[in-house]
Amino acid sequence: MGRGNAGELISQEQAFAVAEVMQALASPARVQILDRLLRSSCPVGELAAQVGMEQNTVSNHLRMLRHLGLVAGHREGRRVLYSLHDDHVATLIEQALTHVGHHRPAAASGAMTRRAG
Repeated sequence: MGRGNAGELISQEQAFAVAEVMQALASPARVQILDRLLRSSCPVGELAAQVGMEQNTVSNHLRMLRHLGLVAGHREGRRVLYSLHDDHVATLIEQALTHVGHHRPAAASGAMTRRAG
């Protein structure tokens, strides 16, 4: 899927970086923040109100998401607007949401499904 040589494994460094991003996405709060930022940029106060979290909590999540290159902040006057870092992040979130919707429709209600095997 767009990685070049199909026989070449990723390096340990790349695997670690991908695992860090996946760990960030393991938090429902961070997924909600990223989902909101799919729509448009916004300041932390507005973001906190829309996702139903304390501003301090959202700021902490944004710090981690910025560190991982998933979110960017840019100053507009006296406030900082947060947005997804780039289209790759938008695609990652959209694909994850699509996958969950197709593969595990019960996940939307928080129910866990068990695989037969």
